[in-house]
Amino acid sequence: MKNVPEGATVEGSLDGRPLTFFAYAGGHAALVGLDLEQKPGAHTWRVAVLDREREPRTARGQVQIRRRDFPVQRLQLPPAMVEPDPETERRAVLEGQRMQTLYRTITPERLWRGRFTRPVGGTEPATGFGARRIINGLARAPHGGADYSAPKGTPVVAANGGRVALVAEFFFPGRLVIVDHGLGLYTLYFHLDSVEVTEGQRLERGQTLGTVGATGRATGPHLHFGAQVGTARVDPAALLNLSVLD
Repeated sequence: MKNVPEGATVEGSLDGRPLTFFAYAGGHAALVGLDLEQKPGAHTWRVAVLDREREPRTARGQVQIRRRDFPVQRLQLPPAMVEPDPETERRAVLEGQRMQTLYRTITPERLWRGRFTRPVGGTEPATGFGARRIINGLARAPHGGADYSAPKGTPVVAANGGRVALVAEFFFPGRLVIVDHGLGLYTLYFHLDSVEVTEGQRLERGQTLGTVGATGRATGPHLHFGAQVGTARVDPAALLNLSVLD
């Protein structure tokens, strides 16, 4: 949105969910995340420019979300990684809740600039985002990230500038780093072998976070790379392909 008077604020929403606007390329913009299980169809957006010296200006419209088909993956894993004992299951649930609480925390400052970069070297695309997984013959939740195959020890770098929001070792994701890029955007790096950053540390795009591993529920060395806008699990490929003007 351009032609916003100095001192005015921009507010908006998508399907009633508030959007956070920021100064961008001479105007204002907001990040919108569509979860991988978002239903297709028409979704209503609203934007308002609020100026104490003028009447509010508003605009409304709809965006059409198209259907996307995802692949089906069939995996065989050790039973203990699929059906954990009650104590381990409680641990996994608490760990998942901790991450969901983090994703709902919106840093009001924009910490990233410019295009996002792939988190590991090479040119092969990541695979598996949104895959409907059949593990040991049973249907499981869809895969919320994209996987990069890489040898153990391969450097993993931050996709853009941000702050380390979480360093942990959880049951399913294994050793992990989550980076807060501000405005509700987070990137996730799972199954790491080693970690080279600490919580609260500021990062630049391309800065090393750690190395590829096979910790947690993993069939071999790889990086699970995820992107969240709030609680929406978005396709990391869309983030990497985002055209950014600054």
